[in-house]
Amino acid sequence: MPRKKQKPTIYDIAEVSGASPSTVSSVLNGSWKNRRIRADTAQRIREIAASQGYSANLQARGLRKAKSGLVGMILPVHDNRFFSSISQSFEANARERDLCPVIASTLRDPQEEIRTVETLISYAVEAVFIVGATDPEALHRICSAANVAHIFVDLPGPDAPSVVSDNIHGARLLTQTILDEMPADKGQARPYFIGGVADDYATSRRIEAFRSVVMETLGGMEDDQIIACGYAPGRAAREIAALCDRMGRLPEGLFVNSLTAFEGVLGHFVTLPHEAFDGSVIGCYDYDPFGAFLRFPVHMMRQNSDALISAAFAQFDTGDFSPRLIMIKPDLIAPRTIYRGRFVEFG
Repeated sequence: MPRKKQKPTIYDIAEVSGASPSTVSSVLNGSWKNRRIRADTAQRIREIAASQGYSANLQARGLRKAKSGLVGMILPVHDNRFFSSISQSFEANARERDLCPVIASTLRDPQEEIRTVETLISYAVEAVFIVGATDPEALHRICSAANVAHIFVDLPGPDAPSVVSDNIHGARLLTQTILDEMPADKGQARPYFIGGVADDYATSRRIEAFRSVVMETLGGMEDDQIIACGYAPGRAAREIAALCDRMGRLPEGLFVNSLTAFEGVLGHFVTLPHEAFDGSVIGCYDYDPFGAFLRFPVHMMRQNSDALISAAFAQFDTGDFSPRLIMIKPDLIAPRTIYRGRFVEFG
């Protein structure tokens, strides 16, 4: 039986490359820039390591040095433009710091959040970025017990840095824009808010802002103008269909609370004639460039995913993980407009 070939070590790579073992180690663990090793030397060592079949044992290195070169992130889902943009920004920021990003979705399941964070910690990640967690308190306890740095993004968490969208500012701006473009005679106008869960962090603040602006502008509103039916497209489709049946038309103003709810709203809109949209102003608290091509104009509030993640990494860079709330203002994207951001030429 042939003898199994031993894996090459940094000393083998050093002998082939003519570099010192410490230089090889610095190149392979990503710290070569700090030692001012030339880029062409680093590239040559990496190529030799690859040709020799060398691979670092990241878990062992993490146990020895408490630094694995890994940085983890959990988020609810991937199939959402906001969260996929979060992922893209996270990868870019991690690689700029010579870190390897590890990203997992947890499907808004608190038990899956716990299992995933515990797995990331077992691999000695240098930090966990927790996006849109359903149970931030439980995740904070787990990370704190393991002495792992963690930062909350999108939804705030306890006793750790949190980077979130300024939901009140964004919702006030979107609501005011909808009201300003509604018919001049607003005496009988009834704008509606649809989507989201009334007691979650983001939705509750958007409802608060919506209600405040409507009261200030129109002088009053009824409780039934808030339809917090969750995020599922199917439920949003049924709710907007029922609303249109009751009113006999579309409302004069409609604030849709997320892209997934908007997807459901569109499921009903495709059944309506073109003239049904006359006299109705529609806004969505989320952004997708395809909104610019809809047959009716839609105002979209773009949460700045790149700014959120950049601010979270800036906090990571300081090494200060004491609790603080960092708020990032979203951007209002006008109808028939395409936002061109950092990754527009990517790919």
